[in-house]
Amino acid sequence: MDRIWIKGGRPLQGAIQISGAKNAALPLMAAAILSEEPLTLRNMPDLQDIRTMVALLERLGLPTTVEEDEAHGRLMRLDGATIADTCAPYDLVRKMRASILVLGPLLAREGNAAVSLPGGCAIGTRPVDLHLMGLETLGAEIALQEGYIHATAPKGLIGAEVVFPKISVGATENLMMAASLARGTTRLVNAAREPEIVDLGRCLQAMGAKIEGLGKDTLEIEGVPRLHAADHAVVADRIETGTYAMAAAITGGELELLGGRIDDMQAAADILERGGLSLTASNRGLVARRANERLVGTDVMTAPFPGFPTDLQAQYMALMTTAGGAAMITETIFENRFMHVPELIRMSADITVHTASALVRGRERLTGAQVMATDLRASISLLLAALAAEGETTINRVYHLDRGYEKVEAKLAACGAEIRRLSGNG
Repeated sequence: MDRIWIKGGRPLQGAIQISGAKNAALPLMAAAILSEEPLTLRNMPDLQDIRTMVALLERLGLPTTVEEDEAHGRLMRLDGATIADTCAPYDLVRKMRASILVLGPLLAREGNAAVSLPGGCAIGTRPVDLHLMGLETLGAEIALQEGYIHATAPKGLIGAEVVFPKISVGATENLMMAASLARGTTRLVNAAREPEIVDLGRCLQAMGAKIEGLGKDTLEIEGVPRLHAADHAVVADRIETGTYAMAAAITGGELELLGGRIDDMQAAADILERGGLSLTASNRGLVARRANERLVGTDVMTAPFPGFPTDLQAQYMALMTTAGGAAMITETIFENRFMHVPELIRMSADITVHTASALVRGRERLTGAQVMATDLRASISLLLAALAAEGETTINRVYHLDRGYEKVEAKLAACGAEIRRLSGNG
């Protein structure tokens, strides 16, 4: 099992290309199921989760080709001419929660689907009940049997009003895709508003879907009989942008984040600037550095977009471990998302957790240690801490990291980090 070794204390300097967003790319890939004509996706990240989705789609009968394109990043073509199978099996779905996103498209196009209950990072229960509730509102009949969701639409999906009792990104995506081929008009109320939702909506529009309200909390989708071919570029990853901005700050360096956009992460940018970062637009993206000698402890509470992203909470905690003063970090999205805390404490961080909040008292310095990653965002938080720590740190179980950060060692090494991947257990 691979590990990452880091010798900390080196300010990062240089430029990092921000990859296409994983959280946008996965639902975009699932959208290929909706059309018999091919979908071309540009700026695709090279990640384990993407490869898992490719394997799942090919199992369903969608051939996928990938090629490098210097002008537009990695290019992927997905051909949905024939759906060979409507079952998403456990052996693939267990590896990645986003696999649930094939449910709505399969049901809309084929009238039936069997999808294993999903896996992914162990950061909370994250039930799929809102997905199922929404699809039932559109006329689906659903049964849970032997760990699988069995869904049928004997009369086809029919447009209706779906009111989400709480905001769910995945449920919004599944219902958007399903409603695109449903008969009549669907209204999604209390829908998620994330940039990745908007990106999916724009791709569906390019495929011929009729969607109004992108970026708002109510979406209106008028179903169409079929969707057609489209060519779409995946939006830049705002979570990667925020992560590398914090890498610049925690090391006392300066990074230009190529393709990074402040407007997709304004709430995070506001908090980071209050905490002592300087974020300025450049003609190629975004420049991040410390505004002053030391960071400032600043409280934050995670919230659905446009609030502070839960996917930046662990990284922000690592940042605050070296700030002056204290910061209270409150997690409102997932109940188990403080699993990185014991590992940061191994690196001399001063953190006290009480239910959904963590009090971080900043220290002058962290120290290197052997640590273990527990999930994707925890992995990168430990890496950020290691970049700033005195001495050497080894991060174990970095397969989590490979699910969401493309070429992380190469990107950081090119900017001066002393970092290596170690293979095996030796």
